[in-house]
Amino acid sequence: MKNPLNWKEFERVHMHVGLVIEASVFKEAKNPAYIVNVDFGPEIGTLKTSAQITYRYNPAELIGKKVVAVTNFPPKQIGPIQSEFLLLGALDSLNGTALLEVPGDVAPGTRIA
Repeated sequence: MKNPLNWKEFERVHMHVGLVIEASVFKEAKNPAYIVNVDFGPEIGTLKTSAQITYRYNPAELIGKKVVAVTNFPPKQIGPIQSEFLLLGALDSLNGTALLEVPGDVAPGTRIA
């Protein structure tokens, strides 16, 4: 294994469950992408990101999904929007990135450990 993380480094990564509440085509993106708004519960709130997941998903089917995201990256300007978190997914070169999802009974904001 190259460059393994130690436990203290892993603990710094804040991953949470979020509920997708809005998704739309990111028209200004260089590569096909969506703008995705996710509710991470009362402590974190609603955050926005850009996601290149257009091959596998359309915006309407993203609404209501419980996804996993890293919520403590610094904001990153992507064209006209500021990305506030990173959606996590399996990088599938044949079928497009598959988002990591959790069962519906897990509350938005739940910490991933």
